[in-house]
Order: sequence, then C-alpha cells, then structure tokens
Amino acid sequence: MSNKVAVYQQQIDKNQLVERHAPLVKRIAHHLMARLPASVLVDDLIQAGMIGLLEAARNFDGSKGASFETFAGIRIRGSMLDEIRKGDWTPRSVHKNSRAITQAISDVEKATGRDARDIDVAERLQVSVQEYHQMLNEVNAGKLVGIEDLGVSEDVLTTDATKGADSPFEDMVQGSFQKALARAITTLPEREAIVLSLYYDEELNLREIGEVLEVSESRVSQIHSQAMLKLKSKMQSWRTAD
Repeated sequence: MSNKVAVYQQQIDKNQLVERHAPLVKRIAHHLMARLPASVLVDDLIQAGMIGLLEAARNFDGSKGASFETFAGIRIRGSMLDEIRKGDWTPRSVHKNSRAITQAISDVEKATGRDARDIDVAERLQVSVQEYHQMLNEVNAGKLVGIEDLGVSEDVLTTDATKGADSPFEDMVQGSFQKALARAITTLPEREAIVLSLYYDEELNLREIGEVLEVSESRVSQIHSQAMLKLKSKMQSWRTAD
C-alpha cells in the first residue's frame, strides 16, 4: 500500500511541476516567434513545448542539482525546434545565403585582421549594402540561428549539475566551448554584443531591443543575424581544433 501511495504522490508532484511551469512554455514560444515567419503558428509551438515540459517532468532528477526550470527550458525549446524543423519551411536560398555570408565574414576577417563591417561583407559578396541587409533579414526570418548552428548540441551549454558525475569528457568539452564562445563574443562590435545579451540573457524580443537601442526592429534583426553568423564563423576554428 505504501508503494502505491508513493507512486501516487510522485504523480501529483509531476503534475504540479507541469502546471507551475506552463507559463514558461508560452514565454519560450513567444520568444522564438520573434524570429519566425507568419507561417509558423504560436499554438503549434506551445503544443510542442508542452510535450517537452511533460517529458521534463517525467525525467527530471533533482538529486543532480539542476533546477527544474533550467532542465525544462532545454527540453521545451528542443521540442519546439523539432516541430519547426518538421515544417521545413526555409527556402534553399536562405540556407545558401547564410553559408555565403558566414564564408564572406571569415574571408574578410582573415584578410584584414579586424572585425568585418557591413560594407566589407557586402563587397565580398558583390552586392550592395542594402541587398546585404535584406539577405540578413531573410536569414533571420527564415532560419533559427542558434547554438546548434555553431556546430555543437545544446547540451554543451547545460550546467555541470545537469550532467552525471561520470562524464569528464563532456565536462571538458563544455568548458572548452564556453570559453571559446566567450572569447568570440568579446571580439564582436559593442552593439552586436549588446543585442545578443539583450536577446539571450534578458529575453527581450526584437521590438523591445529596438526601443532600447533606438533603432528599428528590422535593424535589430540585421544586427542579430550578423552577430550570430560572425560567431558561427569564429567558432569554426574551435570545431576543427576540438
């Protein structure tokens, strides 16, 4: 009888976790929607996120030290990204432009030894600065440029507490990536670093960041895309070295 009571209590605890963190699903969904085209429905993201939340509640092990919100956030976002990828709504031209911009940034910075400016990248691509900005807007609207695009899984950014004590190699890789990423961010122009900080740390959407920086939402979109593509270019050396 006591075992049945314990199982019943565990189920109650899991249900409470799901109920308590349901707003987290909506928050993450709306945060992602800021970079997605209108064809992606927020309700679909929320539905996928709730599945991720349920899985998190089922698999969470509090003895490893991680907070449930941190653990659930990773699962929720992962479920939403899976749902987005299933849709396969990104035109091939967007993928092509993303690769071209990343390569152009890398070429410019290797040739000049300094941060690539908009005009430098546009010249390398043989397009006008206005056309380059339009390409950035399309990359930002048509493709999630996130941690997985830097060549690693999202697990690399999880805290030590979310990993088992018997994973020294994963811990080493995690620490190496975080240090390399931190160094890469410090090399970005101030405005690009600020946009990334406001977007990923403060969880402001593009419109809110535009209000802070006193620029248009479209310009924030361009800055965000360019910053992430620069990081992708800079982190290529980390991937090949490790």
